[in-house]
Amino acid sequence: MKPFPDSRQSSQNPARPWPPVSVIMPVLNEERHLRDAVRQVLEQDYEGPLEVVISVGPSHDRTQEVADAIAAEDRRVVVVPNPTGRTPNALNAAITASRNPIVARVDGHAILPRDYLRTAVETLEQTGADNVGGIMAAEGITPFEQAVACAMTSKIGVGNARFHTGGEAGPADTVYLGVFRRSALDRVGGYDEHFLRAQDWEMNHRIRETGGLVWFQPRMRVTYRPRPNVRALAKQYFHYGRWRRVVSRTHQGTINLRYLAPPAAVAAMALGLVVSPFFWPGLIIPGGYLLAILAGSVLTGRGLSGAALVRLPVVYATMHVSWGTGFLTSPPKLSKPRPKPERARLEDLFED
Repeated sequence: MKPFPDSRQSSQNPARPWPPVSVIMPVLNEERHLRDAVRQVLEQDYEGPLEVVISVGPSHDRTQEVADAIAAEDRRVVVVPNPTGRTPNALNAAITASRNPIVARVDGHAILPRDYLRTAVETLEQTGADNVGGIMAAEGITPFEQAVACAMTSKIGVGNARFHTGGEAGPADTVYLGVFRRSALDRVGGYDEHFLRAQDWEMNHRIRETGGLVWFQPRMRVTYRPRPNVRALAKQYFHYGRWRRVVSRTHQGTINLRYLAPPAAVAAMALGLVVSPFFWPGLIIPGGYLLAILAGSVLTGRGLSGAALVRLPVVYATMHVSWGTGFLTSPPKLSKPRPKPERARLEDLFED
């Protein structure tokens, strides 16, 4: 089923229209970057009609004024409120306000290549996928950010997720950001607003469960700026782990060994440290982890500056321990309430 023209032919025949695309942007406290973020979307190398829907949360800076000014200057830009400030709510508000058959999620700090939308539409048409996305290409400026970028593109840091580490194009569990067919968003009811984090993974799971295809396209390479310090990185990965556990409670069978490795390592190291005063071999577990991280940093940190390389073991440990601790301590109260079964009507109980 092809709800829009063959974009490969469109690129050869500019007179043939490309499908309209709606770009949705959830923003909060983005005064510094918002204008540039919108400009890079509107300047995409894409012949089809574009609109940008900015969903603005209750910011502490001038984000609202900047968004309103951009919309006043360009009729292709629409601004909608997100009074909750929550990301899934912002995305759903923007989807509701958008009009086009293709919906592309873009974040305020994302740096897109100029052919991002063109490549996405071509891939949707060629594969029949419901969602396509590419690589979260972390790039740092400071030595700490460079170390984080290295870890976020390494299997030691993030496992074998292709949207982090790259790889061949093909079906995937999830992708970074995403360019969707509206029909798929309508089919699954958009983002589940219960999930403060991991809402992308959770919705892609529902798309796949309802017969849709999620496709990884490495040519869609989006530059991402990592967290600037240990505290911010730890908070980020703690919440990743915490909400990934919530997803696993909601959707049984969605956890594999890659996700269980960090919590298992945290539990084993904690046990080793607890028993070590009475049984010194308990130190073998945390000691072995430390040696493995140091060796892994040497192997994966080639090309980093000395200042970035010495920070790499700290970055790896922060990501692993924070994610694992978040997963282990994720409280049941965060779980999505299960719908209560409907009570049978009294008259049904007494039917012949």
